[in-house]
Amino acid sequence: MTDYSGLDNLLPLALPQLFLRLVMALFVGAGVGLEREIHQKAAGLKTHMIVSLGAALFVLVPVQLGLLENQPDALSRILQGVITGIGFVGGGAILHDLQRPRGAKIRGLTTAATIWLSCGLGIAIACGLWDLAILTAFLAIFTLGVVKFFEERFFR
Repeated sequence: MTDYSGLDNLLPLALPQLFLRLVMALFVGAGVGLEREIHQKAAGLKTHMIVSLGAALFVLVPVQLGLLENQPDALSRILQGVITGIGFVGGGAILHDLQRPRGAKIRGLTTAATIWLSCGLGIAIACGLWDLAILTAFLAIFTLGVVKFFEERFFR
């Protein structure tokens, strides 16, 4: 079992570990992005990979600078900014289809949520929480696939 009690995962990293975390951020983002790409959504594989990678980068910058040793709240401030900022990107994925005869239909909510989730996955990987990120990515892909199947069969 992984010990999450300390900041051991958030000490400055050697280049191989840094590279591994950034590549893993790309892969977990790709897992969610591939599902979006297959279903031809506005934000697909590349978008989710870049969002996850970018989130990891923003976490790793203060780690690599050693800021967490003297300013343990630095990571909290960065996370707040990244999570808020990615909300605006996700908001851009939400479109209002006013051309429908029965009124407006909001589209893109799931894509916005997966963009937000990809950000969280990148953060988790950057913090060294591999198991949390991989499990969450698996659950997201499962939810996107299985729930869609049941929605199409029973609710639409």
